[in-house]
Amino acid sequence: MRAGWRSDRNGLRRRDALRLGAIAALAVPLAACGEGYDDSPDPLSALADDASADAKAARAITGSGAALAATVARVRAEHARALRREVVRANRPPAKDTPEGKPVTDLASLSTRLTTARERTRAMVPTAPGYRAGLLGAVAAGCASVQALDVTLGKVAEPAFEQPGQVGKPAGAAVGALQRALAAEHAAIWVYDLVTAFLSAAYDEAIEAAVEEHQARREATERVLTDAGVSPVPPESAYRTPKPVAGEESAVAVVVVAETDATAAWLGVLERTADPALRRYALDALQASAVHATHWRAEAGISPAVVALPGMTA
Repeated sequence: MRAGWRSDRNGLRRRDALRLGAIAALAVPLAACGEGYDDSPDPLSALADDASADAKAARAITGSGAALAATVARVRAEHARALRREVVRANRPPAKDTPEGKPVTDLASLSTRLTTARERTRAMVPTAPGYRAGLLGAVAAGCASVQALDVTLGKVAEPAFEQPGQVGKPAGAAVGALQRALAAEHAAIWVYDLVTAFLSAAYDEAIEAAVEEHQARREATERVLTDAGVSPVPPESAYRTPKPVAGEESAVAVVVVAETDATAAWLGVLERTADPALRRYALDALQASAVHATHWRAEAGISPAVVALPGMTA
């Protein structure tokens, strides 16, 4: 026996006694975590399972639709990983197994799965905790974005972007997030005005529709802020583009940047407000800008054209 570690009367060495004491001390705070712990099944685990099933089914599609299905597989696999990370973080039990639905054999049946996933995810956004609202919004927007690649994957309805109804008075972080979203809308409108000088008439219809949408979102956001007694941030006289705009390629690229910035700004609103009406409005804005960005990336030949989780940082 080494000096300094003599056995005490009950046969335990002092080192063992110290170790047991440390374990006992650790047991107290761990036990205390039981109070208030949410042990209900985590609904995100079912969404993660669905995303994994969609990815697996998409990988099995062959033939002329294989390339499009591969994009769906990539997007849904990323959704599954992000959702599972959140389930692990929350440390709640998984949801009970749910039926997988009709088997996926082609793009038409895959379209049905994407629409179901998007609608189920959107339905959870209004009442989810802040970070989860942002994650769910990004997943829904990712589904809409991949559907925007081809009509065979389903059509996503375009929101009207009228004044959001019965919005409570935003305060604190929600006000800052709305101001950032408003600033992104100002910038997007300026960018679309800029690129008209560099793009052919073939783009006129797409540009006009996007500008009308951003103007409606800008006006609605200004009204929400004004009704809350907050002065809306004004537009800048001009904005610095990441690269000089000198032709069609650089014009399309800067539109992608503007729409991508808008997705991040509206996802920020989702995370920072608990108001259901404002969350639904922000979700529509996030999804719409994600779809626009997908269309412009595809037009420019940017790969990948679809961002799996629009608005979220990599």
